[in-house]
Amino acid sequence: QVQLVESGGDSVQAGGSLRLSCIVTGYYYFNDYRLCLGWFRQAPGQEREGVATIDMYSTTSYAESVKGRFTISRDSARKTLYLQMTNLNVEDTGMYYCAAQTDGGCGLDRVFKHWGQGTQVTVSS
Repeated sequence: QVQLVESGGDSVQAGGSLRLSCIVTGYYYFNDYRLCLGWFRQAPGQEREGVATIDMYSTTSYAESVKGRFTISRDSARKTLYLQMTNLNVEDTGMYYCAAQTDGGCGLDRVFKHWGQGTQVTVSS
């Protein structure tokens, strides 16, 4: 099964930047043509929301609230998923999770079966 481990979360001031990383390991690695990777976040008392996804053709999808500020990417050699976040605001605060699925298709509306443990991002005004 696919395994994911996130890192890079930190406390920053509004307007700052952070880069999150997610190491993806397991049977499929980055070799499955149906592999879909994504970033999700959840604030206390709020439901989990999709942030961005990327498929094996490097096609990306973003939540409207992060378009132009966040960039999702992958490094196949390092088997790592990234989320570059710029111009952070207080509303970006939350626990960020990376996720993966191989059920076909890719996007924020898909069901993800494999999840990381999460990394905390806190943005102060």
